Amino acid sequence: MNKHVAVLMGGWSAEREVSLVSGASCANALREAGYQVTAIDVQRDAGALLTRLFPKPHAVFNALHGRFGEDGCIQGLLNFLDVPYTHSGLMASALAMDKPMAKRIVAAAGVPVVEDRIVSRAELLADDPIARPFVVKPPNEGSSVGIYFMMDGDSRDAFTNSWPFGNEVMVEAYIPGRELTVSVMGDRPLAVTEIVTEREFYDYDAKYADGGSRHILPADIDKKTYDEALHLAGVAFKALGCRGVARADFRFDGTSLYFLEINTQPGMTPTSLVPEQAALAGISFSELCGWMVENAECDS
Repeated sequence: MNKHVAVLMGGWSAEREVSLVSGASCANALREAGYQVTAIDVQRDAGALLTRLFPKPHAVFNALHGRFGEDGCIQGLLNFLDVPYTHSGLMASALAMDKPMAKRIVAAAGVPVVEDRIVSRAELLADDPIARPFVVKPPNEGSSVGIYFMMDGDSRDAFTNSWPFGNEVMVEAYIPGRELTVSVMGDRPLAVTEIVTEREFYDYDAKYADGGSRHILPADIDKKTYDEALHLAGVAFKALGCRGVARADFRFDGTSLYFLEINTQPGMTPTSLVPEQAALAGISFSELCGWMVENAECDS
């Protein structure tokens, strides 16, 4: 009998639509690879989800993005059910989703990070927490949701009038330069991609809208920087305790690399960054999805 895999997608975070696309792509790839697949659009109803997960599948492919799917919540439920799942476990997922904590951990492991401060909305309204230019981020969202740039002369009102992400704000120094990203598969950094966009930065629309960005793979950078990006991604992956597949993002100012964050649930359509890098390494999309299922685990 073929292995039964439940693919979790959708959810109720700001990244629901992206998750539905990732989940459908992975479900199709797994069917092509010979797995028996049940696709589950996860709603905010734990009882309904538990019902869909019985009888227990051999594994869960977690294609959820954002809060509740990427921050350790669903991982804790699957640990309780003793069902192996793809991507990182509860602790690594929670740590990686908490951007300030993730940066502290990888910095302690020797990975250069961008200066940041956590302040309240009131503090940010009152004065600049660090020298401009700086970037304002939610501490625990993905896909560049809720990011604002504060350049010289910009008003803080644009940020504070439309901020649905709670009272805590992450303020991070702006590093001019190039956007680089590295996928890690198990203990293997795959490649370095440069992301080029005509938009102000690699925001949600640049990630997912048609023509929003271009991926230069492999990145056109010197070999020393390329190899260093691979190395630092691997160090960050291990420092946070990640497993399966994750993707580390960096800024490169022409001289130095700076770690921004690691995505434990990166986009998984055939044209997403991780599958593109896997393809460069000779791994097809269906092989990538199958590898993730075969290496699924739950926390002991």
